[in-house]
Amino acid sequence: MQSNLSLSEFRRRLTDNTEIGSPKAALGQVRVFALSGAVKPFYGFFDDNSFSLTINSLKSSTFFIVKGNYKNGNNGVEVDYIVESGNKYQQFWSHYSPIILIVAINIFFLFFARGLRRASTIVNLFLLFLAFYSRWYEERKRQKLEKKFISIFEIKR
Repeated sequence: MQSNLSLSEFRRRLTDNTEIGSPKAALGQVRVFALSGAVKPFYGFFDDNSFSLTINSLKSSTFFIVKGNYKNGNNGVEVDYIVESGNKYQQFWSHYSPIILIVAINIFFLFFARGLRRASTIVNLFLLFLAFYSRWYEERKRQKLEKKFISIFEIKR
């Protein structure tokens, strides 16, 4: 991908928009207190040719990390990045826990609550909604992180 920014401007934006720290350490934690001044949009680390960033949010974190490399190109900065899952176990839990819960609730209704057929239908519908919503919500967070990264660093596809 290509960025319209110069290499020095790209590094300045990395510095201005990134709170330094390990992005994998911040995953799954709700960060209540910012350590210095205003809240920067990204949390992670970078050096002279690579970066690893996640969203820096006071409300909720994301499982995704933007990892990549950058170098000086013809008309700007060449940026190669990928948005990937930072913690496989948390992503596994968010994807499959509703399905495991559906199976567990159905086993409970099958063996212990035979007369509650209507309740099992309502609970199953709610859990199916929860399963689809959790997957949609995580994908939305991934897209939001990538969109913010692209807009701040002016990356063209």
